[in-house]
Amino acid sequence: MIRLLLLDVDGTLTNGTINFLELDSGIYESKSFHIHDGLGIAAWLKLGREVAIISGRESKALRKRASELGVTRIFMGVQDKSVIARSIISGLNLSKDEVACIGDDINDLGMFRESGLRFAPANANAYLRSQADVLLTHTGGNGAVREMIEFILQRNEEEYQEFLALYE
Repeated sequence: MIRLLLLDVDGTLTNGTINFLELDSGIYESKSFHIHDGLGIAAWLKLGREVAIISGRESKALRKRASELGVTRIFMGVQDKSVIARSIISGLNLSKDEVACIGDDINDLGMFRESGLRFAPANANAYLRSQADVLLTHTGGNGAVREMIEFILQRNEEEYQEFLALYE
C-alpha cells in the first residue's frame, strides 16, 4: 500500500510557468495551483497518508498553498531530491514500495530512484517519461496530481470508496 506521496512542484503541481510581477514595492513571483490537485491532496491526508513536497525553488506561494492543504513536509531549494526523499522515507520507517512520486523533469530522477511507483504528467520531459511507471493523461498544473492519487486509490476498491465518501 502506498503511504507517502513525494511531489515535485513546478511542472507537476503547477504548469511550470513562473510569473514575475513588477510592482512599485518590488518584484514578486506568482504560481497557479489546480483546485482538483488540492482536493486530492487534502483527501489523501484525511485518509491518514503522508505527503512531502520537494522543490528545487523557494516559493512563498508554495508555502501558503501547502499550509492551506495541511501539508507540513515542505522542502524548498533542494539540489538533490534523493537525499531528502531518503530522509523522509527513513524517518517514517517506510519501504520503497510504500512510496509514490510525481515529477516532470530530469531533476526529479533522484526522487524516482527512491520511490516504488513513479508518475509523470503528460507534458513531462521525454527522458523522465521513459523512467515513469505511469504516464498520466493530465498535464502538470492541470490535475495530474489528482489523477495520480485516484490511480493509486482505485487499485483498492475499499480505499477508493473511502476517498469518495470524504466528500459525499
